[in-house]
Amino acid sequence: MYKIGDKIVYSVHGAGTIIDIKEIEILGEEKNYYILQLPINNIQVSIPVDEVDEAVIRPVISVDEGKKVKEILMADSTQMSKNWGQRYRENLESIKTGDIFEIAEIVRNLSALDVSKGLSASEKKMLNNSKRILVSELVIIGAMEKEEAEDMIDELITL
Repeated sequence: MYKIGDKIVYSVHGAGTIIDIKEIEILGEEKNYYILQLPINNIQVSIPVDEVDEAVIRPVISVDEGKKVKEILMADSTQMSKNWGQRYRENLESIKTGDIFEIAEIVRNLSALDVSKGLSASEKKMLNNSKRILVSELVIIGAMEKEEAEDMIDELITL
């Protein structure tokens, strides 16, 4: 059970701070929800407390894990499916896991592909969302401001 003030990552939404736990009625059913404040775009997300095990939620990364993310972003691209539909599905499944290292690989690989061949509109959106997840986590752990994190990610990717 998480508490107010905990910093967590909610898979496809990114990192945030639990600012409240409140009972909300939806369609006549009352449930307790974590209210997660995301630092990027100042968005709030409600997560049902009793469905936390089904949702992919994890604690924010440590400094050592942040260094590993940096190494992943600087590494050479890895092989992805040449079929954009298959590649999109595989990347989407990786994002849903909430694994920060897989998300860093997606950012690196899609950025390289964007430069070399270009991306479909769906993959461009996926790239932007994946970057947002990385940035939100760097911001929430206090490592840097949003603009600094965005610039650092772009600079680290070796294209």
